[in-house]
Amino acid sequence: MSYMATITSKKQLTLPAELFRKVGFRVGQKVIVSEENGQLMLSSAEKLVEELAGSVPVPRKWKGKGIGSVINQAKDEYFKEKYKRA
Repeated sequence: MSYMATITSKKQLTLPAELFRKVGFRVGQKVIVSEENGQLMLSSAEKLVEELAGSVPVPRKWKGKGIGSVINQAKDEYFKEKYKRA
């Protein structure tokens, strides 16, 4: 089924409510926007993460740790390296 929507001057697009509910999107959810043969495609970023899960090996230092712990450790390492004193 096709739906009509308008792109604003800020290049924003409001999804019709029926379509939004039909595909199961949530307010604030991240989506992947891609282009294929001149057509825009929207898909859930969570779906992409689920599809990729397990396709990349987990580094040994992160095995067995919760996602929050891994994120905090990765941030700490990144910023220590980025702002290290010469």
